[in-house]
Amino acid sequence: MEHRLSRNHRSVRGELERLDPVEAAEALLGATIRVGETAVLLTEVEAYGGPEDGPWPDPAAHSYRGPTPRNSVMFGPAGHLYVYRSYGLHFCANISLGPDGTAAAVLLRGGEVIAGEQAVRSRRTSGTPFANLARGPGNLAAALGLDLADNGIDVDGSDARVRVELPAEPLVGEAARGPRVGISVAADRPWRLWVPGAIGVSAYRRSPRAPAAPRA
Repeated sequence: MEHRLSRNHRSVRGELERLDPVEAAEALLGATIRVGETAVLLTEVEAYGGPEDGPWPDPAAHSYRGPTPRNSVMFGPAGHLYVYRSYGLHFCANISLGPDGTAAAVLLRGGEVIAGEQAVRSRRTSGTPFANLARGPGNLAAALGLDLADNGIDVDGSDARVRVELPAEPLVGEAARGPRVGISVAADRPWRLWVPGAIGVSAYRRSPRAPAAPRA
């Protein structure tokens, strides 16, 4: 995937504000997330919508019951980082999308460390295999050193601490699609996208609280 890492100067906000959640996930697959000397190539993403009265109702989304101080970034302009603490243990990072006032985001689920491996290892458990450094949303955020102080960052900003560079060539044609991981409602929407065989892609785990999967 080395040939896809050339920087693309398209505006992240300009791209994502016109897309629905799945289209935005397609656009972000293969993007590069840069924080200082570290960078991760996104190989797995997951789309989330918004409230019942919005264009993309999604009962699995944090925004489904309306805006709160925690989820306000999801209701704001596209191209901003939404960071939250999951189960009090680790941080997860998302990118907002859609028009200002319409809630939706793409969860950054996993990726490959392509710069700053030494810095990444200083933030991760000693001896972590390279393929696992940014596998899973909590590990990805830890690899990049993201926390709640990064919530709301405009990832288009040239001087922003966190920057997103869209891929020169979309990877959507290479993407696999399947249900989202670990959620108990809307569990079978194929809103998770990943690059088969790529570093950083996590294993699918269905929530035990989700209804039984439909038979093929």
